[in-house]
Amino acid sequence: MSADTPRRIVLLRHAKAEWSQESDHERPLAERGRKEAPAAGLRLAESGTPVDLALCSTATRTRETWKLAVHEFAHRPRTVYEERLYEASVGELIALFGETPDDVNNLLVIGHNPGMHGVADALSGGAEGDTLARMTKDGFPTAAYAVVDFAGSWKDLEHGVGKLVEYWTPND
Repeated sequence: MSADTPRRIVLLRHAKAEWSQESDHERPLAERGRKEAPAAGLRLAESGTPVDLALCSTATRTRETWKLAVHEFAHRPRTVYEERLYEASVGELIALFGETPDDVNNLLVIGHNPGMHGVADALSGGAEGDTLARMTKDGFPTAAYAVVDFAGSWKDLEHGVGKLVEYWTPND
């Protein structure tokens, strides 16, 4: 792969979860979340971006979000359930994305805040239209996603190399 290979990262925050007696890792989706997840999946499917690989946190709410969202896709991408996504810092997320094989051009990540918002902001050296202002104002609610494009190898991913090209929330 050349240094100018176009790449895309879609950062999807899990849908609304219940507050329950379960451990945080085991919290299931709330009724609202069971409606938000398919809406996010449909919007992603309609965007036309093929997903080569999905990385999903092992938390119950992220796995349930992905299960409901992926039903909207024409083709289910290869999915890896990655425990390191749970409670990951921005630096840990960027390092994890750097492990992505170079035959993957479009990566979808289903994770948690503050990580999803933080890494979308950190990677975005630029933005299309008002996407960055909207993301900053909205605070990355449940089932929101951000799309960041960059060029190069996954190993070279770092702060500011990308462009925020889309930001969507269930309220859009």
